[in-house]
Amino acid sequence: MEKIIVEGGKKLKGEVDISIAKNSVLPIIVASILNPNDITIKNVPMLEDVTVLTNLLDGLNCGINYSDKTRDLKINTSNLTPIDANSDLIRKMRASFLIMGPMISRYGKCKISLPGGCNIGSRPIDLHLKGFKLLGAEIEIGHGFVEAKAKKLKGNRIYLDFPSVGATENLLMASVLADGVTIIENAAEEPEIWDLANFLNAMGGKIEGAGMGRITIEGVDSLKGVEYKPIYDRIEAGTFMVAAAITNSIITINGANEEHLRPTIEKLKECGVKFSSKGNSMIVDGREIKKAVDIKTLPYPGFPTDMQPQMMSLLATAKGSSVITETVFENRFMHVAELVRMGANIKIDGRTAIIEGVESLTGCDVKATDLRAGAAMILAGLAAKGTTEIGDLYHIDRGYTNIEEKFRKLGANVYRVDK
Repeated sequence: MEKIIVEGGKKLKGEVDISIAKNSVLPIIVASILNPNDITIKNVPMLEDVTVLTNLLDGLNCGINYSDKTRDLKINTSNLTPIDANSDLIRKMRASFLIMGPMISRYGKCKISLPGGCNIGSRPIDLHLKGFKLLGAEIEIGHGFVEAKAKKLKGNRIYLDFPSVGATENLLMASVLADGVTIIENAAEEPEIWDLANFLNAMGGKIEGAGMGRITIEGVDSLKGVEYKPIYDRIEAGTFMVAAAITNSIITINGANEEHLRPTIEKLKECGVKFSSKGNSMIVDGREIKKAVDIKTLPYPGFPTDMQPQMMSLLATAKGSSVITETVFENRFMHVAELVRMGANIKIDGRTAIIEGVESLTGCDVKATDLRAGAAMILAGLAAKGTTEIGDLYHIDRGYTNIEEKFRKLGANVYRVDK
């Protein structure tokens, strides 16, 4: 079994290049189902989730070609077969459920198994299905599968009870080729939503308002081929910002979009971290003493739930008492037990974590309980005394590419072994 070994106590220095956003790449790959022409997605990190999704499309008879040298992913769905998607692959990754919108739109039907993904709480698909029904689809659920049918989707007004990222993406893709105009209200505002809409518009879609809470989609008859580069990964960038803070170091992050990172940057500033910009790069200075802060996770533009575990690692060593309230996922404190094993003083009360900063953490054997929790364990290991061994790396590999190599480039002693 592979493990990541972290030797703590080393200062970081130098530069790190941020990868293209996983949460942008996945829906953009799925959106290729809508278009039978050649599509090239630039600079794609071949993460575990990307591999699962491309294997899924390959199983549907799509042309998939990835260049290790250029990291370009070429997709052609002209021979796509509208068959039931492989249930094992769907269960591996929640984003696989996003194929439903494009498949209904292009073929008028889709039957897939209920989705999987990180075990961080229930992420119901009811908002997806509610939207499909409003667009004219008939929905059946039974025996672990969801089936949707529609001769032709028709535009409608859709109000989401919660600004769900997945539902917004699925309905956005379903509406691009629908008859008439679709309006999605209370839509998710994450930068990745804007990126998906930008990609669809580059193919000939007519979408306005993405990233602003109310999206208007005027259906078009067809789409054209395109070459597209998604945005950089704000969660990976945030992870390295916390790395500078937790190791009392100064590093340069290349590829970070400051506006997309505003909620994380402001909390880190409260904590005592300093920021400055240099062209397309950001200098993060974490050498000051860290102060306790309170955090409440919220949909964008609130503080991202995907940065909560990493910030908890930092606050575990900050001076004073911090409170983290998790409002997005009800089961996203599984990493707390692992941090406590390392000497953190954290107590849980429902969806609230109370963190009393300690002088130092101590390295030990821990596991990645989910994707972002795995990143939090690496960060805690960087600050801890001694050696930290992290297991269940498949979670980390779902969302970070070559993470140990990037840390080594910054001077950390982080490496992967097969035990």
